[in-house]
Amino acid sequence: MKRDGWRIFPVLLILLSAALAGCAWKREEPKEPEGYQIYYINKAETAVVREAYTPQGETADELLNEFLLQLQEDSEDGESKSAIPDNVFLLNYTLDKGQLSLSFDLPYLEMSKPYEILCRSAIVRTLCQIPEVEYVSLLVGDKPLMDSNETPIGPLNEESFVENAGNEINTYTMTTLQLYFANETGDMLVGERVEVHYSSNMSIEKLVVEQLIKGPITKDAYPAIPPETKIVSVSTKDGICYVNLDKGFLEQGYDVLEAIPVYSIVNSLTELPGISKVQILINGETNLTYQESVRFETIFERNLDLIEEI
Repeated sequence: MKRDGWRIFPVLLILLSAALAGCAWKREEPKEPEGYQIYYINKAETAVVREAYTPQGETADELLNEFLLQLQEDSEDGESKSAIPDNVFLLNYTLDKGQLSLSFDLPYLEMSKPYEILCRSAIVRTLCQIPEVEYVSLLVGDKPLMDSNETPIGPLNEESFVENAGNEINTYTMTTLQLYFANETGDMLVGERVEVHYSSNMSIEKLVVEQLIKGPITKDAYPAIPPETKIVSVSTKDGICYVNLDKGFLEQGYDVLEAIPVYSIVNSLTELPGISKVQILINGETNLTYQESVRFETIFERNLDLIEEI
């Protein structure tokens, strides 16, 4: 479904909802209305906050119309600001097979970077609650939104915005990480630069490990660490990063050379300033051997020989 030259005004929303209800997808996993949240930006413009919302509509079109309207309104109590500024208009949207694309006009680019990140988070978190929406892509005109490296940001979902466990919605910051994943044959590492929005309360070292477990986003890179792996703790002292994982890391998750999961972590972390070596622990222990040859008693250093040249 597609909307062209679209502006979010209440009367137009009502007309669109009535005219297009027949082409909306059937909801496969209905949600209770009281479970929906609209995400806003706090008055200090430092964090995303949320407020419960009971929609009137049920179809994908109706929910999109309502949520997009709410994203341009301040919260009911007046304590939080709208995610989308008054001078920014939505030109059109398309929803196809779970992929929602939103095209904004040029004033979108006039937002400060910190505010735009919060805006992006609020939009994605709000709209991904709709069962038919799996990912959200943002465009300015007909061009994809770019990061600070002039790379398209690409599809986003609620997991694209990393934050601490719990119900609190934290202040976000942005960073670019150099990560290393397995190549197609599993015998070398390939690099991937990613822009990540994350809670300012989270250490950058833990963020790196979380992103490695989550896996790559480009087609030429492949996951190296079993997705069942849990992080026990990550800390750095005297230039050594101590990565404490659970036993999920020991599982034969992928068909890769035994050194690849280890140096996926080591080479990625040693890209960070102040980290020159990495110690990997399993539930606090180092007297273990990984895949019969890699001993965790070793304090690992960066291994450039495993990085595939492109």
